Amino acid sequence: MSRILLVEDEPSIAAGVRDDLELEGYSVDVVTDGVSGGIRGVQGQYDLILLDVMLPKKDGFTVCREIRAAGVHTPVLMLTARGQEADKVLGLELGADDYITKPFSLRELTARVRVALRRTVHVDDRPAAGSYRDAHIVADFDAVAVSVDGESIRLTRREFELLQFLVQNKNRVISRDRLLERVWGYDRSIETRSVDVHVGRLRTKLRVAGRQIETVVGLGYRFVEEQIAQAQKS
Repeated sequence: MSRILLVEDEPSIAAGVRDDLELEGYSVDVVTDGVSGGIRGVQGQYDLILLDVMLPKKDGFTVCREIRAAGVHTPVLMLTARGQEADKVLGLELGADDYITKPFSLRELTARVRVALRRTVHVDDRPAAGSYRDAHIVADFDAVAVSVDGESIRLTRREFELLQFLVQNKNRVISRDRLLERVWGYDRSIETRSVDVHVGRLRTKLRVAGRQIETVVGLGYRFVEEQIAQAQKS
């Protein structure tokens, strides 16, 4: 039975989410403040953490940062009432795997939980990914290491997986739906802007190499090798 930690201070939301997930067969522990959430998130060995942003004692951003700093790789899905893009980007930058904006339907939340847990189970079954090198980027996908012009780049797990999939399909246009399916594990019934947010953050972190991730209007994204990117600009 998968164990889920729910960090949520609103009693009605916490009760609804817990009851729904328990009906799905999950074991759910609920804590109502950020300090307790951080402690349980680090020590509790959970399969998934549902983390609200606006919490007493310590906000969800700080909790997420502490969980990742402790070396815990448990998937984190942030629950937020904030609609500003900057807040969502911050959560993803701190290591959250995705976010869902309140008010949300329990059906959608359950679907995302199911996918996140299924994806975690199979993550170790992936074949060795190898490496990639061009004029600016050196990526060792087995060692989970990326550098640009000789300088190591720190990526979140999701950013790294996004880069890996784009590189493995270099010079091909990949739709947002395809990225959601292969990188996030979501099906088309789940709507999220995580792809666009992650691509934007990834481009920024890759600096000069960020231009190699092209937006193909109306279709999706494409990673082009540096020599091709240069030829297209000339």
